[in-house]
Amino acid sequence: MHTLRARSRRATVLGVASVLSLSACGLLGGNDASASPVASGAPQIQTQISMAVWGGFGLDDLITEYETDHPDVAIKLIKGDYNPLHDSLQRELVSGTGAPTIAAIGEDYIAQFAAQPDQFVNLSTLGADDYKDVYLPWKWAEGKSADGTSVIGMGADVSGLALCYRSDLFAAAGLPTDRLAVSAAMTDSWEGFLTLGAQYTKASKGGAFIDDATTLLAPIRDQTGASYYDASGALSTAADKPAFDVATKAIDAGLSAGITQFSDAWDKGLTDGSFAVTLCPVWSMGYIQGVVTGSNYQPKWDIADIPGPGGSRGGSFYTIPAQATPAQRDAAWQFLRWLLAPAQQLKVFRATGSLPSQPAIYKDSSVTGYKIPFFNDAPVGKILAKAVEELPVMASQDPKNGKVEAAMEQVLAGVQTGDVKSADAWKVAVEAAKVVDTANTSAPASASPSPSPSP
Repeated sequence: MHTLRARSRRATVLGVASVLSLSACGLLGGNDASASPVASGAPQIQTQISMAVWGGFGLDDLITEYETDHPDVAIKLIKGDYNPLHDSLQRELVSGTGAPTIAAIGEDYIAQFAAQPDQFVNLSTLGADDYKDVYLPWKWAEGKSADGTSVIGMGADVSGLALCYRSDLFAAAGLPTDRLAVSAAMTDSWEGFLTLGAQYTKASKGGAFIDDATTLLAPIRDQTGASYYDASGALSTAADKPAFDVATKAIDAGLSAGITQFSDAWDKGLTDGSFAVTLCPVWSMGYIQGVVTGSNYQPKWDIADIPGPGGSRGGSFYTIPAQATPAQRDAAWQFLRWLLAPAQQLKVFRATGSLPSQPAIYKDSSVTGYKIPFFNDAPVGKILAKAVEELPVMASQDPKNGKVEAAMEQVLAGVQTGDVKSADAWKVAVEAAKVVDTANTSAPASASPSPSPSP
């Protein structure tokens, strides 16, 4: 369910190893009366709809529950791999046939499909605008069409971003180990992050602080709300330079191990001390736990807030392709209304560890009490909720944002390998962005590495 921009390197995500006892809550949305069961004995014409998702969305039991209470609806759940599922959807939209009634779309693909609003039902016509003030503002904005005139996607989950760090390596370097003290040492700024990293590298006699400095670009840019395009659709990269500069400084200071996330070297580095910190959304936490617990050596990992105003590296949306018949559209929307109600969203959270897109739900004790024992009982629910609530709305949802960001990351990777001089890096990155812009393609691109988005 969690999504994140990814290049070709995707690995299977191990689910978060925590089972939460979640209670229903009476927040806005509830179990809507309009989705009540059909009266017993009434003549029924069954509407069949399909729903395409990847990995584990935690929907199997919920669909069974809904079908039991709504015998006039049959829901076929289609499960596929992340990238192929989106590729298939694009082909189905172009051909005009074969699209599922409900299509889940990942965060890194939503801009591509939002640029094709005629291929989707405008959910505002079905009542989606009732949710505008219920959703995280940036998540709501991502689900709108490129021209902002329609809603094509209802936010399913978000994946808050945190800082996973080796408390044992911090201790050996004489740095604070308590998560609150670590956050304080970074002074809630990326300059503070670099300072802490320099202290670690010096104390560890040249040890790398972060796994891969290229991963700094996207989340720092996200925090500013900057896009690679202005409101008119013209390429505009100036606002992205501060984020690029932080990544370059990390490389120049010798803080980056230059190890690609989810590679074999990265898996090894999670235990052998090749790096001390990595930026981690919730699905990455599950992956880290799975890799480390399978090793002979048990390092001590913990979790702290990332510097700056929050972050998110993943998420998904529910859409209704326009190929659906009127009856299917109505049935699909009624199911989505039921599914997006707090009671059901909490059930999904319990099954997957995925935070809903509706911040009022974060007040539930099951979210605030969500901890992962492996990470020193870090209060993951509180940390990730804080991260997603602080994020601003991106200035532009241009479909080429992802490809531009990927190109800039490639330049940063070149700085890490010595193929690009850091003094020339920004100029090279801007030229690479222009090449992408000229190509005029809206195909999705990775701006950050990730495993296959499955909780």
